[in-house]
Amino acid sequence: MSDAPQDIVPIAPPIDYWHGSRQPLTSLAFIAPLLVVYEVGVLLPESGAARNGVDVWLRTLLDWVGLGQYFLLPLLTVCILLGWHYTTRQPWRVSRRVLGRMAVECLVLAVCLRLISELQYGLMQGLITPAAETVAMAVEHADASPSVSERLGDLIMFLGAGIYEELLFRLILLSAAIWGLRRLGIQPRWSVVGAVALTSFLFAAAHYLGPYCENLDLFSFLFRFVAGLFFCVLFVYRGFGITAGAHAGYDILVGLLS
Repeated sequence: MSDAPQDIVPIAPPIDYWHGSRQPLTSLAFIAPLLVVYEVGVLLPESGAARNGVDVWLRTLLDWVGLGQYFLLPLLTVCILLGWHYTTRQPWRVSRRVLGRMAVECLVLAVCLRLISELQYGLMQGLITPAAETVAMAVEHADASPSVSERLGDLIMFLGAGIYEELLFRLILLSAAIWGLRRLGIQPRWSVVGAVALTSFLFAAAHYLGPYCENLDLFSFLFRFVAGLFFCVLFVYRGFGITAGAHAGYDILVGLLS
């Protein structure tokens, strides 16, 4: 029998959920199925899915600079997350158990945002009356009986909203605003506060701009501002994947299950 020492292969420690779920690589693995379903779904005529407004804006911008290839935007999304993960110097591994728990967390957060909406409505009821057009649209939506293809199209669009709205307003604009305010000499804490307020305002305002905009009323604007704050806090403390998943989950909860 040989007395030579045997090679011992170290066992990687389990990934801590709260840390692992914030990693960009885990975020990419979590949103990848949603991204594939959205990008493929909008190409299928039978789905009837419309592109998310931010998706259209980003593609228009890329086309304006001569980068109009169809799959470039999702490819850039993947590259941004991979590049971000590379800068963190974290291990290149993803836990399936973490991904499953992320889905549950996103569902819980979506319900929390819905409760915030109901609370805001209760506090503002009697003080601010939503515009008549908004109420009429809500009643019309409630009375309508959408077909299966319409519901499928809405589901696909909501997935795109969760990914691309968070890509623009949180991953890109919030990060850029924090960096810019720090460059101006503002203290780190106040630069985050200022960037969160600014990007939340832009997030709310974006819903009333463009050819597919909604009618502006104070109630919906204030809620979307609060939702922007909610998503900013999630992005800072829970990462991109949780934020995008919670956003898509809220839209599905309100748009399809209410």
